[in-house]
Amino acid sequence: MPQYVFSLITADQDAVEVGTVDTATFTDALRLLSGRLTAKRGDRLELGVTGFPPARYDFVGSVPGAAIWKAAGTVAIAA
Repeated sequence: MPQYVFSLITADQDAVEVGTVDTATFTDALRLLSGRLTAKRGDRLELGVTGFPPARYDFVGSVPGAAIWKAAGTVAIAA
């Protein structure tokens, strides 16, 4: 099972929580962390595997039991 490395970074650039999760897929790792981490607006989650640049997500809100993240640097475009 792959091991994913994560960092939760606050808006003032302090790493609040750093660790690893063992899940079958990247999506499973993101879901697991979304339910486990406590985040607030401006926080960023970095998630990846050792040796490769991490995917970066910005916290945008939450629903009961899970944080909602969007890919960092993306913007919504009205059609």
